[in-house]
Amino acid sequence: MNSNWLEMNTFHYSEFKDINRLVEEKERKKIKISLCLPTLNEEKTIAKEIVIMTSELMSRYPLLDEIVVIDSGSTDKTIEIASSYGADVYKADDILPELEKFKGKGENLWKALYITKGDIIVYLDADIKNIHHRFVYALVGPLLLFENLKYIKAYYDRPITTGKIKTRPTGGGRVTELLIRPLFSLFFPELTQILQPLSGEYAGYRELFEKIPFPIGYGIETSIILDIYEKWGLDVIAQVDLEKRVHRNQDTKSLGKMSFVILKTFCNRLEKLGMVELKSDFFNEMIQYKLAKDSYQPDIYEDKSFERPPIIELPEYRKKFKIS
Repeated sequence: MNSNWLEMNTFHYSEFKDINRLVEEKERKKIKISLCLPTLNEEKTIAKEIVIMTSELMSRYPLLDEIVVIDSGSTDKTIEIASSYGADVYKADDILPELEKFKGKGENLWKALYITKGDIIVYLDADIKNIHHRFVYALVGPLLLFENLKYIKAYYDRPITTGKIKTRPTGGGRVTELLIRPLFSLFFPELTQILQPLSGEYAGYRELFEKIPFPIGYGIETSIILDIYEKWGLDVIAQVDLEKRVHRNQDTKSLGKMSFVILKTFCNRLEKLGMVELKSDFFNEMIQYKLAKDSYQPDIYEDKSFERPPIIELPEYRKKFKIS
């Protein structure tokens, strides 16, 4: 285990607060940077995210070249609000429409590779209540200032909201501590040094993202880490402390569904790497139970387990980005 990684590849956002320096490096390297916000019914938070990033990192400092929203089919006013505040908004189903359509965060992130123009792509969840432009510049900073770094993860304290204004100052990361960290400890102990592997805020070079597959759903964060680690090693990865992130929290039952999908993704990666041999296919339904009319009824969640291939293999992508 590389015991120096945690010390050498862990940063605090304040180390990158000189945004003028980042802009100079960006211009010197002739790099374009895209921000992608995957959305599904985010009308309460999407406007603030777009306004802050536009004003601070496009108008005040020209760090971002575009803000792109990829929507999964919102039924609220997410699309209208995002458009009115100047983001480039796309419905996921309208991107590469000749392909079979799927719903999921990973699907949005994969299709963003086709739509965006950046050499560096920043992915942020769209439900961040305490959004600040550090969520972008702190992820981009290490990529611009350190030649060896290609993929940056955020970590932070995640207060759990217990009411309209009450929060517990520590907590969150339940799936990480109950599922991911035990799995990493068993099979990839070096990766336990990544403090929040499931954080939805990360940035990386297109040249990495385009060469790895994207599960369409909850498994995307885990698969990105495992695939980058397998192809390029731990030293291209770093993490940045953003201190605090406030967002809506999911109930335990929802986290069970998430864990089910992540576990399947993880086991599939183990099999691809030749580390385990699965004797049979997985059952594709997560079976939970709910109380209805004084009896327990199955509450079944079906996971399609579909993965998009590395997008560089797609003829349409190769043509658009002039890849021979």
